[in-house]
Order: sequence, then structure tokens, then C-alpha cells
Amino acid sequence: MDKVTFKIDVHLLKLLSQNYRSTEKAIKELIDNAWDADANLVSISLPMPMTNEPIIIEDDGRGMSREELESEYLNIASNRRMRHGDFSLAKMRKVKGSKGIGKFAGFMLATTMKIETWAMGIRYELQFSTSSLDHYPDLHEIPINVLSTEDNSKKSGTRITLTDLCRHIGFPSPESLRQLLIQEYGREADFSLTINGKKLDVDDIQGVFFEQEIDIPEVGKIRLRFTISDQKGSLRKPGIIMRIGGKVVGEPSFLGLEKAEDFPPKLLKKCFGEIEADGLLDDVTADWGAIFENSEKYRMVEETVQPILREKFKEVYGQEIHLALARIKKKIDQRLASFPEFKRQYAEKAIFKVLERYYQEPESKVEPIVNVLLDAIEFSDYRIVLEHINKAKNSDVKVFAEALDEFGLLDMVRMREQARNRLEFLDHLEMLCNTHETLEQDVHKAIEHNLWILGPSYSLFSSNTTLKKQIEKMLNQKYSGLNDSKRPDLMLSENLNGDYLLIEFKKPAHCLTYQDYQQVTGYRNDYRNYTGKANINIYLIGGKKGNDLPSFDKESSVNIILFSDLISTARRQLEWLLKELQYAP
Repeated sequence: MDKVTFKIDVHLLKLLSQNYRSTEKAIKELIDNAWDADANLVSISLPMPMTNEPIIIEDDGRGMSREELESEYLNIASNRRMRHGDFSLAKMRKVKGSKGIGKFAGFMLATTMKIETWAMGIRYELQFSTSSLDHYPDLHEIPINVLSTEDNSKKSGTRITLTDLCRHIGFPSPESLRQLLIQEYGREADFSLTINGKKLDVDDIQGVFFEQEIDIPEVGKIRLRFTISDQKGSLRKPGIIMRIGGKVVGEPSFLGLEKAEDFPPKLLKKCFGEIEADGLLDDVTADWGAIFENSEKYRMVEETVQPILREKFKEVYGQEIHLALARIKKKIDQRLASFPEFKRQYAEKAIFKVLERYYQEPESKVEPIVNVLLDAIEFSDYRIVLEHINKAKNSDVKVFAEALDEFGLLDMVRMREQARNRLEFLDHLEMLCNTHETLEQDVHKAIEHNLWILGPSYSLFSSNTTLKKQIEKMLNQKYSGLNDSKRPDLMLSENLNGDYLLIEFKKPAHCLTYQDYQQVTGYRNDYRNYTGKANINIYLIGGKKGNDLPSFDKESSVNIILFSDLISTARRQLEWLLKELQYAP
């Protein structure tokens, strides 16, 4: 039996360097290696675009001996964690490298990579160049010269120099690299990074940076520095850390803002900063892991900083909340117009309160809350509470505050009651749909006055005598002489904007077909003879979907939906609302 062995093509080095989505992420891979090597300082030098200057990454970590170079660095795909475990040798850091291929990340940016490393009084140097790979058929055959010289400076660490930078990809951006590194390493007390001479710091987060020195009695001067991110997503490690005596104490926190019911939780995840407060030195635990829970000085810091954070968040995101209010108000203005003036004022305030609380939640989630809130104001007896507030305006501040609190609590209670009532209705509707004998007119009767089940915007639709007569006249002409079982069950509604909604109800046991789709669009076309409306939205509701129903080519104004999906979506929205209202009494 003949034996064969694997051969490793030299182009493997190029392939291993193509695992990164950007040049900045490739550089980060090399910085991760410095972290694993227990470095304290890492310096990154990036050239100006389209120049011939090199990229240099230098750290003061452990460096590598000759044996480590040969057995580990030059050993492709050697698993570092299998050799040394999950933590670094000196600082016991959670290591980031494991696959043994990150060392080649530099070849994404350059064709030549030089490695210099210092360890135990000796400097080693080796160099790779992808331009010479074509001369060798197998990776094992590439000669690598390792130069070694004595070094009495007691220096340790590694320097990587990337030259002959690739022109076919974008040059690494210092700003983008800072954004990438600040979230990964910005909280580390013993790992400092500089990029082109500037230390990585709080102000490198993309957003609006604030800095303020404050003198607090009994605490002394504190220095507050934070950035409110304007990025779409949340930060990886949001919050504000306490730096006392130059050391980071405890985990990032939001200084009590996370407990405030009137502050949007999602906004908290956009704050990244620190407070230097050496005046709290006596209130730190022995392991520097936290500040005493009953620290009076820390409480004073919280009380001082909280209003500042609120004000700065309002400066950055207040306009967006007002714009969201304008969008919601545009949809419900006609409904608000029907409210008495005193109710309308409180409705607008309540809506703004909801938008503040649920900032950055999708409108599809916020609208149900607003609609339930308006239902509560419109259909519940708010007169007593509102009159109480009006009277309190002219009395003392305490009474007025209590009145406002009563109004806010009642808002939440009414919203919760309304949501529970609607959930109970959905339970009964589901039982009705699961009964085989249920007819079209049964579900028609149940849904006719509960169009909120179709979505928040449909709460404004309603039928009237004129519409019912129009639809009845059309059906009598089209189906005269036919058995009642042949007549479709149609419902026509109109909202305050004059938009029409045509619903055809099928039995919950009925399987919807393409013929049903053609019929309902035909009803719409027939009805146009009775109205000047060109655009009429259609809902075709049944129990199952047949295989011949259109999915891509159907008209955009036609919605084909099952009773089960309709109930499930409405229930999910209401359950989410109840969950969010758990803080209500």
C-alpha cells in the first residue's frame, strides 16, 4: 500500500487573511494578540491614505522566544487555548485567540509583514512577503530567516510592520478603528491603546461628547466625561464607570436612571462614559470591586449627575421624540379633534409620556398603546380626575403633584384593563373560530365592532347605515334569486379620512382559494359603481390557505389572512403591552 501526504499550497496564507470584513477588523485581530500577550500599552500608527508609509503595531507584552516562534507562531492553526488554557499567563486575561490564524491578518492590508519581538534580552526578526509565494509550490518549502541579536535594554514586546500596502482595498481609517476598539477595550484599566498618538478614550465613541467638572460638598471635585452615541445600535458595554485613584471601580452603571419610569430604557444603552471621583476613595471595598452600598458620598454624586444626564439626553434626542409625537399625532388628529378641549390636552400629554417611555420601539408596537390609551380616556369616566387636576392648578404644589400622579396612575390602570378585556375577547373569538359549525355571519358579528384586531390604524374605521345600505343594494342586484348560502358576507367600513375598507368573511373552516381572491376583487370592482372611491383596501379572511392562492402577484391593496394569524398577532401585541405595563399599580 502506497502512502500519500497532504500538501499545503502557499496561497493558504492569502486565504487566511481574507476572513475579515474590513481592514480595521484585520488590525484589531493583531491587537487581540497583544492582549493575549499581557501587554499594557499598544501603539498603532496608521499612514495617510495613498502614501508609502507603513502600518506599525507595537506592544509591550511578553514577546516571543526562539522556541515560541518556531513551535507556536510559525505553527499554522495551532490552538493557543489547548496549549495554555483560556487565560493569559501573567494577567489572567480571558484570551481572544484560539484558531491560530489571526497572525496572518496583516496580509489583508499589505504584501510584506515584518515581525520584531523582544524576550529575555534577545531581539528576533523575521519577514514574510506574499510576492515571493509563487516561487514555492508548498508552504513547507518557504525558507524563513530568523535574525537574532542581543538586547540589553530589558525590553519585551512585539512590533509588526506592514509595508507595500494593498491599493485595491480601502486604507484603514483611524476613526473607524477607534469606534471598533473603544467598545472592546475602552473599559479595560490595564490595557491602553494609542492610535496615531491619541489615546483611545470616551470621546472616541461616535456621538456627542460632554465633559464637565463639578464641585460637590464633602466629595470634592469630580470630572464627568461621557458620550451619547448617535449610532443605530446599542453599545456593547454602555453605562458610566467610576474611576477612583486612577483605578476603575465596579461595573458600569446608569447612576439610578435605570430605575426612573419616565426615562426610555433604550436610551440608557447609548451612554458611554466615566466619572473621576477621588473623593470616594474611603468608600471603596478592599478588592476595588465596588463602592459601599450605603455610601452617602456616592448618593450625592448620583443626585448631582442624574439631572445633567437627563438634560444632555434631551438635547441630543429630544427632537426625535417630538418628531415621533408629530407622526403619531398626524394619524390620530381626527380622533383627538372629537375630544373635548380639556380631554384633548391631557391625551396629548399622555401620548408624549408614552413616546418618552417607549423611545425607539417600532411604531407598530407604540400605536396599540396609544390607541388603548385614547380608548381609556374617551370611554372611561375621567371627568372627576381631570376636574381635580384643573382645581389643583390654583392650589399648592403638593396637591397639584398628587393630582398629576393620580392621573398618570389612572392612565396605566385603564390601559391595562383595556388590554386585558381585549385579550379576553380574543379568547372567545378563538373558541368561536375553532368551532366547526361557526358561520360567516357569526365571525362578522364578533369582529364588526372590534376592528382593532386588524391593527391599530383600523380602530378608526366604522360602518354606518349608508354603507350597509350600499353594500346590501349591490348584493341584492348581483345575487337576486339565489340561495342565501350563495351570498357573500361582506362588511364595508370607512375612517375619518374617507378611506374605505372592504372585508369578506369566510367560515373559519373554509380553505381560501384563488377563486375567493378573484371574487373579492370582483366585489370591490362592482362596488365602485356605487361610490367615487378608486382605492378600497380589501381583507379576505378565512380558516386555511389553499395552494393556488397568489403570493407575489396579488394586488397590494388585497390582504389575505387566516383567523388564527389575525388572533395570534393581536394577542402578541396585547401581551407585549401588558408586560410593559407591569410597573403600573
